[in-house]
Amino acid sequence: MATGARVTSFNARRVRADVPLLRRMVNGRRITYLDSGASSLQPRAVIEAMSRYYELRHANVHRGVYQTANEATEEYEGARAAVASFINAPGGPDEVVFTKNTTESFNLLAHSWGASTLTPGDVVLVSEMEHHANIVPWFQLRDATGIEVRFIPVSDDYRLDLTKLDELLEGVKLVSVTAMSNVLGTKNPIGELAQAAHGAGALIAVDAAQSIVHGPTDVRELDVDFLAFSGHKMLGPTGIGVLWTRASVLESMPPFLGGGGMIADVRLDGFTPAKGVARFEAGTPPIAETVGLHAAVRYLEGLGMDNVADHDHELTVDALSRLESNFAGRVRIVGPHDTKDRGGVISLDVEGVHPHDVAQVLDEFGVCVRPGHHCAKPLMRRFGLAATARASFGPYSLKSDTDVLLEALEAAISMFG
Repeated sequence: MATGARVTSFNARRVRADVPLLRRMVNGRRITYLDSGASSLQPRAVIEAMSRYYELRHANVHRGVYQTANEATEEYEGARAAVASFINAPGGPDEVVFTKNTTESFNLLAHSWGASTLTPGDVVLVSEMEHHANIVPWFQLRDATGIEVRFIPVSDDYRLDLTKLDELLEGVKLVSVTAMSNVLGTKNPIGELAQAAHGAGALIAVDAAQSIVHGPTDVRELDVDFLAFSGHKMLGPTGIGVLWTRASVLESMPPFLGGGGMIADVRLDGFTPAKGVARFEAGTPPIAETVGLHAAVRYLEGLGMDNVADHDHELTVDALSRLESNFAGRVRIVGPHDTKDRGGVISLDVEGVHPHDVAQVLDEFGVCVRPGHHCAKPLMRRFGLAATARASFGPYSLKSDTDVLLEALEAAISMFG
């Protein structure tokens, strides 16, 4: 099924019923999970797929010739094919590298492609709204090789300021930006940025960790060169991530980690790396987690990613409207107030109340939100903040979750007011 295929059977309440954790009681109330931006919850299909793997076919992959080892390898490679289809990879599974998470994917990109391609004076262009995972590896490479790291500013309306993009692109070899801010909810114009990057002779890498579960992702349509995301943001397990790029680019990249599985040959005078994705998957990979990711992909395809995007938009419109009408002057929404090119990540700054205090009061109502800087300190400084309390939706979220959020926020404001 194509990533954007529309399935009319999507029903958020049915999705909610599929998620065991949402039956939990916290502080005497049914849990209201609004922290999907940090880590989404797993439906039973994902949990059962991983359990079946451990119960029936646990073995190492690409090594044994006995039946369960062959079955484990088939499951592992089947997950790679499913991910390739989910993002519409033009070269299929030969372009999908499994990593631990988005952070490892960007480290692989920086220390393999970056270290072997970029030279002193070359520029990597990122933005002020990036997660640290898409900043720190480039600073590490800068310190090691003498490249320059340059930033696209964020405007007062919480969107990328592209007015001087042509100037910013001078000397740039790679543009590396998030598809959707994990703080602001802003969805960036990736197609426009890709066209501009390619016009300047640069490649473009995209952090899809937040966006991957909020709507369709098609690397051909976006015309990007690298894409990174994590399984646990898209109803899958922790410990599994993806780096996608074209097979021709992968073949030009040296291995990132050395050891078993990533070699074609090892001699007393050196080694020859394996071809293709294998050269980037040293050692025993996260097999059960990959099985879980495959199940998550199948589950999301069954919902229809266009349907998921519609649901996310509806929840976001409703939440923003009610937050602004109920808490005008008391709660600052740190992100676009309109819902054009905006996803269901809503950062809140409650006047006079520290975000950690807000989160603790919300927990008394069973509401789960994330207080902190969200691994985006440059963005926090841009808007004069140390932290926010962030609520974020998933495919299982309902407007009734926003009801409880507003009730709990009112209590927090009253308590500290």
